[in-house]
Amino acid sequence: MKTFCGRANPTTGSMEWLEEGEDYDYHQEIARSRYADMLHDKDRNVKYYQGIRAAVSRVKERGEKAIVLDIGTGTGLLSMMAASAGADFCYAIEVFKPMANAAVKIVEKNGFSDKIKVINKHSTEVTVGPDGDMQCRANILVTELFDTELIGEGALPTYEHAHKYLVQEGCEAVPHRATVYVQLVESRRMWSWKKLFPVHIEAEDGEKILVPPSEMENCPGLPSVCDIQLNQMPSSDFSTLSDVVKMFSVDFSKPVQSASTYYRVQLEPVKSGKAQIVLSWWDIDMDPSGMINCSMAPYWAKPTSALQWRDHWMQCVYFLPREEPVLQGEKLYLTACRDEYSVWYNLQKAREGENGADEEEHKAGVGVESPVCRCRAHLLWNRPRFGELNDQNRTRQYIKSLRKVLKTDSVCLCISDGSLLPVLAHYLGAKQVFTLENSGVSCSVMEKFFKANNLEDKIKIIEARPELLKPSHLEDKKISVLVGEPFFTTSLLPWHNLYFWYARTAVSTHLASNVTVLPQSASLHMMVVEFQDLWRIRSPCGICEGFDVGTMDDMIKDSLNFRESKEAEPHPLWEYPCKSLSEPQEVLTFDFTKTVPQHGLSTEGSAKLLRSVLSLQSILLVIIHFFTS
Repeated sequence: MKTFCGRANPTTGSMEWLEEGEDYDYHQEIARSRYADMLHDKDRNVKYYQGIRAAVSRVKERGEKAIVLDIGTGTGLLSMMAASAGADFCYAIEVFKPMANAAVKIVEKNGFSDKIKVINKHSTEVTVGPDGDMQCRANILVTELFDTELIGEGALPTYEHAHKYLVQEGCEAVPHRATVYVQLVESRRMWSWKKLFPVHIEAEDGEKILVPPSEMENCPGLPSVCDIQLNQMPSSDFSTLSDVVKMFSVDFSKPVQSASTYYRVQLEPVKSGKAQIVLSWWDIDMDPSGMINCSMAPYWAKPTSALQWRDHWMQCVYFLPREEPVLQGEKLYLTACRDEYSVWYNLQKAREGENGADEEEHKAGVGVESPVCRCRAHLLWNRPRFGELNDQNRTRQYIKSLRKVLKTDSVCLCISDGSLLPVLAHYLGAKQVFTLENSGVSCSVMEKFFKANNLEDKIKIIEARPELLKPSHLEDKKISVLVGEPFFTTSLLPWHNLYFWYARTAVSTHLASNVTVLPQSASLHMMVVEFQDLWRIRSPCGICEGFDVGTMDDMIKDSLNFRESKEAEPHPLWEYPCKSLSEPQEVLTFDFTKTVPQHGLSTEGSAKLLRSVLSLQSILLVIIHFFTS
C-alpha cells in the first residue's frame, strides 16, 4: 500500500507531496536510531553482562528459579545475556513491532528460543497469570530505559508500574541503582546559549548598545535539557565553582515513585564567580555493592578512568533561571526538581543564621513546576542560534559589510527569521528598514526587541511569505539593499539556508534595478574526513559480547538504503573530532545577485585521498559558506 505524504522543502519553502511505502515510518525510526551506538558501547555491554551474571547467581544461591523481565529489550541482547548466565526463563518486552520481530529472529539465531519469550507490547499492557503474557512475576528486573538525562525516556513510570504488577517484592534489579551528580560552573560560552547579551554597535553618532527585553532577560528558557559531549569542551571554556556532589539516587530494586518531587543539597563554592550553569551526569551500579559501575563522568571528574565514547548517553547542561554571583565558602542550596521525564535546577543562598526550622520553611517554598519560556525567543532561536547572536566577532563582520553598501537614501529589506540585521542597518544609516518575518513567533519576538530599544517606529515588521509580499507592504518603495544572514528556523542543514535565494527570487519585482544583495553568493565545499568515534553510530556490529546481532545490522542497512535516510545529518563538529583525508574542495557556487535558474544545479568530480585508510568508515563532510563580496 502506498500513501502520499506532505513534506516541506526547507530550501525552496514549498510543500512537496511524495509517495511513500507503508514502511515509511518504520524506516525513519530505524535509520535515525542509535542501536548501533549502543551495541558498540563495550563498557555498557560488559558491565550489564557482569551485573546480570551476578544477579542470576544471587537468585540461584537462594534456591529460586531465575525469572527475568527485560523491559525495552531491543535486539534481545540483555535477555540472551541472562539466558547464557543460567536464567531459567526471560520475558523480553519490546513495544516497537519491527524491533520485536528482529529480536525474535536474533534470539532464534542464537539458540535461545526455548528460554526467551519476546512480547510485542508496552510493559504497562503486559499481563501476568496462567493465561497472561507472563506465567508469573519475575524476580530479576533488567532494563535499559535511560537517556542522557536518565529519566527522559520514561524510566520512572515504567519502573513504578513494573514493581506494582510485574516483579516480585525484593527482586534483583540490573542496574541496581542510578546516581545523578552535579557541579556548579561559570561559562560565558554555555551561558551564551541561553540568553541574549547586549550587542555593541559603532555607529556614526557613537556607540549604540542593544539590550534584550526584560521579559527575555528574566525568562527561564526551555525546560528541555541541553545534552552535549562535555568531554570535548575545553577546560578554558568554563570555571568550576563547586566540587562534584551527589544530587540524588534511585534504587531500582525497590518500588519507584514517578510523581513530581525535588532534591536539595548544600554547596560551598570553591571559588568566587558567577553561577550560571549546572553540569550533570549519572552513573549506574549494576550490583548492590557498587563494584560494577558504569559512569558518564567527564574527563575532569574521573581523570584516572579510561573514557568510553558513546553518543546515546552524554552529559547534561542545565541553565539556572538567572546568573547568581557567589563567594568562595558561602552557604548555598541547590535544588533539583523533576517530573516524570525531566529535571531542572534552582540555586538559593542560605539566609544568615538559618536553622533547621527555617530550612524546612525554605524547602516548602520550592516549586516543582517545570520552567516555561514566556518571552517566546527560546521558541524562535535554538541554543546554537543564541550562540551565533552573541558572537560579537560575527556581528562585527556584518557591520563591516553593511557599512560598505548602505547610504543615507538606502531602503533596506531583511529576509531572515528573528535577525538583528535590521537594527544594524538602521543604526548604520539606512533611510528605511523593513524586515520580513515568516511566523507570528518571530514577529512577536522582534516587536518586543524593537520596543525595548525604542525602535518600534524605526523598523517595519512585515509578517508575510516572500511570494505574498505586496508593494503596499513596502509603502510602494523599491528595495535598494536586500540583506539576510541568512538564518531560517526551518533550516536543519546548512544548505537549507539557500532558501534566501528562493526568497530573493520571489521578491524580485520589489527590488530596484541596481539593488545590492548581501550576501552576494554562497559556495558549497566538501572534504573527506575520518571521525574518531562518530562512525560507530552507523557501523555494523556483527558479534556483540559473543551474540550474533547481524539481523539488526541488516535491518539498519535496509533502512539506510531508504530515500530520506540517505540525506546528510547535521552534527556540531566541535563535539565530534575528525581528521581530514582530502583537501577541501569547492563543489558549487550560488549567485544571489541573480534569480534562481530554471534548470537544476549539479556537479560531479572526485576527491584525492591524502593518505590510505584501514577501513571505509570515512565520512563526506559538507560545509556551505556565504560571501558578502
